[in-house]
Amino acid sequence: MNKNDYIIRLETENDYFEVENLAREAFWNLSVPGCSEHYFIHVLRQHEAFIPELDFVIETDGKIIGCIMYSKAELADENGVIKPVLSMGPLCIHPDYQRQGYSKILLEYTFEKALALGYDIVINFGNPDNYVARGYKSCKKYNICFEGDIYPAALLVKELKENVLDGRKWIYHSNNADEPCNDEDAVEKYDKLFSKKEKAWQPSQEEFYIHSHSVISW
Repeated sequence: MNKNDYIIRLETENDYFEVENLAREAFWNLSVPGCSEHYFIHVLRQHEAFIPELDFVIETDGKIIGCIMYSKAELADENGVIKPVLSMGPLCIHPDYQRQGYSKILLEYTFEKALALGYDIVINFGNPDNYVARGYKSCKKYNICFEGDIYPAALLVKELKENVLDGRKWIYHSNNADEPCNDEDAVEKYDKLFSKKEKAWQPSQEEFYIHSHSVISW
């Protein structure tokens, strides 16, 4: 891929519908029948944790073919010390352009931007197969967990600078930007703004279920 084949820029308000439709195409039937990622993007932009300085799109062939967003989250140690971190997602690449290196480009570009803004840890909840090649590691290796000493297999951690974490136990506190997505009626209502698509089952949904419900116990 030639460096002149694409451009990366900040999302603008004029991009909103195109980006949401892109997310819908990328995630439709992937994790569940249908998807809510386009609605999540819509509500995330309005949330206090959203970071517009890290809201990027990638263009090629004269159109937006990918996007990435970040929001604020926190780690808390057992003494109540709070460390601001980034929550990454969604990361979307249009199906026609997947497996061509664009997600890698977006991640590495925005990692540099995030570091320049003073962030040194990125956390996301996703399929490890998609992220370990970009330097993400299991939360267990950094002693980062959910409340109750739960170490999800899908909770992944990226150090933007080496040895930022010192091995102490941290509890990850995500923001609540995705809570509106639990309202199925609101998601369905918003989805009607887009072209009709059929919900269906596919094997990737079982893969998502396994990853998202698995924990590391040792």
